[in-house]
Amino acid sequence: MDALEPREQAILAVERQGWAGPGAKERAIRERLGIAPVRYYQLLNALLDDPRALAHDPVTVNRLRRVREARREER
Repeated sequence: MDALEPREQAILAVERQGWAGPGAKERAIRERLGIAPVRYYQLLNALLDDPRALAHDPVTVNRLRRVREARREER
């Protein structure tokens, strides 16, 4: 299995971090990754289904999968 690309690793690193206040995370996404938050969440959602991401950071990926599943069940 191949390793994650640096950008994919950076996306997971952003998710591991806690964020104080509204807008801080979105600002960090733009500054650190140079992408729009909408694109970031598209890439993140795809990463959650990638076995390489699970191998790289199982705690973060499993937490985000649970959140995603809970949101799906609310609909």
